[in-house]
Amino acid sequence: MKDIQFVIITGMSGAGKTLALKMFEDQGFFCIDNLPPTFLTKMYELCLEGAGQVESLAVVIDIRGGEFFDALFQELQNMEQRGYRFEILFLEAEDEVLIRRYKETRRRHPLAPEGRLLEGISRERNKLEELRGRAHRVIDTSEMSRDRFAGLLQSHFFSGEKQKKMNINIISFGYKHGVPLDADLLMDVRFLPNPHYVPHLQPFTGQDREVQDYVCKWPLTRRFMDKFFNLILFLLPHFINEGKSTLVIGLGCTGGRHRSVAVGEKLKNFLAEKGYSVQLEHRDQMKSEV
Repeated sequence: MKDIQFVIITGMSGAGKTLALKMFEDQGFFCIDNLPPTFLTKMYELCLEGAGQVESLAVVIDIRGGEFFDALFQELQNMEQRGYRFEILFLEAEDEVLIRRYKETRRRHPLAPEGRLLEGISRERNKLEELRGRAHRVIDTSEMSRDRFAGLLQSHFFSGEKQKKMNINIISFGYKHGVPLDADLLMDVRFLPNPHYVPHLQPFTGQDREVQDYVCKWPLTRRFMDKFFNLILFLLPHFINEGKSTLVIGLGCTGGRHRSVAVGEKLKNFLAEKGYSVQLEHRDQMKSEV
């Protein structure tokens, strides 16, 4: 039986289930909101039959399911009897916090569509009490920042190689052709020695060994790459903690043909060796130098 990471997200309405589901989705999980509990076992088995297409699944199940919600415990028992592994993440918050959040969003509580909000929250707590006791992880989000919340999810659910599933896109470019509008980080490498002024290197690009050897032979370049590459390596886990799923790094030189291309190739290899998923685009490499 192939191994599937299956997380059931549940808890109090307004405690952060929607945000949690988005964070799971950003980490590559197949996500479903408000899944009727009667479909739990079937959904797991569909993933098993998917020949490796779905390895991580997160679903939100809560009292919005109405009468279907009562079938949850039977489904959990069915999954346990079949040897299906799963984790239950239960999110909660204090009454005062939930009331404030509801008033800010002007939403109606599922158990108090026409009545008092506090009464609906109280009924929900009673209804979820047994499920809370079965949860593998309980998180109180009352006074929790988004970063702290993301950090807790990462440490418990996104550990190991899953942390490195953030997509990193490196774009080399020439400032004379404009800055990439979607870049999160920009690095200007025009201070490095320029192969353009070496006649026999002009026809080549930063993908060619001759240009890479020239750019990287200088102590300035080696010192820069050591500091810059390790800065990126330091930043990546913090971006992941924040819930960032894609990072675009722009590397610019004058024409986008030599220096930025060479540094981009080196950075891609460096991050790939560390286990990250990296895409590299040389946007202006083939554009005219004129």
